[in-house]
Amino acid sequence: MDDTTALITGSTDGIGKQTAIELAEMGLGIILHGRSESRIKRVIQEIRHKTGSDQLDYFIADLSSLQQIRAMAAEIRRKYDKLEILINNAGVAMNKLEFSDDGYEMTFAVNHLAVFATTLLLLDLLKQAASSRIINVSSMAHSSSLRIENLIGPRPFDGWEAYCQSKLCNILFTYELAGKLKDHGVTVNCLHPGVIDTKLLRTHFGGGSPVTEGSRKLVYLATASELEGVTGKYFYNNRQTQSAEVTYDPETRKKLWNLSENLFRKKEGNIIL
Repeated sequence: MDDTTALITGSTDGIGKQTAIELAEMGLGIILHGRSESRIKRVIQEIRHKTGSDQLDYFIADLSSLQQIRAMAAEIRRKYDKLEILINNAGVAMNKLEFSDDGYEMTFAVNHLAVFATTLLLLDLLKQAASSRIINVSSMAHSSSLRIENLIGPRPFDGWEAYCQSKLCNILFTYELAGKLKDHGVTVNCLHPGVIDTKLLRTHFGGGSPVTEGSRKLVYLATASELEGVTGKYFYNNRQTQSAEVTYDPETRKKLWNLSENLFRKKEGNIIL
């Protein structure tokens, strides 16, 4: 897989970092993403030491800022002419109501809108590959209904509800995008990685399983040959499973897509799919 490149958001710790290590061990080129240049450089040194890989690159962006996402995507497009794997792994869980630079509730901004924007801005590179995969990290905790009127700035704020809503958005986006890309050689899937001992989980919910339990599931979706051509699916423990009933409703998926596109256009201009 020497000619395969994977971009992993949120790859300076937790599942993202471990996934980068494991994919680098398999010979993939890895593009890491983080918010701190000094931190991401230390992670690259660590991965290089562990794997011997010389195919490591990085880009810096705060995913709560649509302007920074656009700038990062533009830099990636200038440097690369194709991308085989995009893993949207970065995520947050907030204990109190905070807003992004663009004025959107932070959980929604980072966990969904950043995924939407990053993916569509890099879609031309993914289409240039002979076959490519988009993997979105969701959760079995995703909500059973979409409260679309509360996504941008829910009041009263409930951090757990905001997180569960954002994870539902990940699945709705996955299914809708998969349908739009069915004839373009790009697959789109999502997964519940498990209850993993990451910084996010420790900060908000307590401990969990080792990060390797989550990373192996991401690596499976990114590399398994039997998943070639499989798209629009939700995985749990490396098996296709059913997500909440609402995720299969075309109107709900369309409403979220239209909202996301309108919010992006409001700040950044048109997205062309």
